[in-house]
Amino acid sequence: MAAKLKKGDKVVVLAGKDKGKTGEISSVDPKAGKAVVDGLNVSIRHVRQSQTAQGGRQPKAMPMDLSNLAFVDAKGNATRVGFKMDGDKKVRFAKSTGDVIDA
Repeated sequence: MAAKLKKGDKVVVLAGKDKGKTGEISSVDPKAGKAVVDGLNVSIRHVRQSQTAQGGRQPKAMPMDLSNLAFVDAKGNATRVGFKMDGDKKVRFAKSTGDVIDA
């Protein structure tokens, strides 16, 4: 199944400790069904010191399940995403408004 959310999409979190917060997707793993959202689902990781890095406790955004994310449309409302044919091109559209997301 095609991934309905892509890198760069603005999303809102539907469940979990960051419920209600919005952010932008920085990476997507469609095989695992997970995405990393900048500044959300942050964990502290302990990093070993090296010649280039100081090391210590570093905050890192961890992957969250795609089912816990909803696309935010142009009006700022959470919506589901669908696919439709626009001429001979397959495009994503917001199910609540019917607007095409990427042309």
